[in-house]
Amino acid sequence: MLNPYLHAWASSPERLAIAATVTLGFALLARALRGVNGSGALAGGLACFLLFAGAGPTAFAALAALFIMTWTSTRLGYRHKLALGLAERSEGRNAWQVLANLAIAAAGSVVFSTTGGRIWLIAAMAALAEAATDTVASEVGQTRAPDARLITTWERVPAGTDGGITIPGSIAGMAAGLAIATVATVGGLILPAQLWIPVAAGFAGMLIDSILGATLQRRGWISNQAVNFFATLAAAGLALAILRLTKNVP
Repeated sequence: MLNPYLHAWASSPERLAIAATVTLGFALLARALRGVNGSGALAGGLACFLLFAGAGPTAFAALAALFIMTWTSTRLGYRHKLALGLAERSEGRNAWQVLANLAIAAAGSVVFSTTGGRIWLIAAMAALAEAATDTVASEVGQTRAPDARLITTWERVPAGTDGGITIPGSIAGMAAGLAIATVATVGGLILPAQLWIPVAAGFAGMLIDSILGATLQRRGWISNQAVNFFATLAAAGLALAILRLTKNVP
């Protein structure tokens, strides 16, 4: 019988064991640091395993970088955010919040495992870059800017408003997306000439997130989790489109 996961990094029992062990340790650490709650640890563990087993240690390193940046930025100015009612739950993100940010990246790793198409690795990294860009931009913007601009009308709104963007937050967010792409490039998941693709797609995904937040979410039509999911999906789709349009398909 043909192995449907022939192209996966963890194509042997030994590598599967490594992926499972690292995943367990990562999930326990994230829970201990209160980055996630119990359900979030399970969901994050599943996403971590799929990324590691499918795309290898570099994909895990990119995920770890995402966690470090989001965990740090979430706790930046925590008391100020708490006073404004914008702080994350002290017990950490739940399963839906975790999957909204990681499901598309994990899916990209699975598709790569079955097809061997490296374009799916770039799409997965674009999804992770979007999650990093959006989260860091939002968290930094809430503490480094007195107010924000609503992306649809450019009117001033309180920092933390759905659809609001700030210059400090946007700069920090782009730096976070660049960090994810750099890890992927150094680790050999993507070529140096392709580094800009996850960064650009991730930043565009953040803008799409803000547009959805300013329109559908503010009207109560979709949840924040849905907004995050569609934004990561958009980033992955944009990365694939860029690869096709530039004929830069690995």
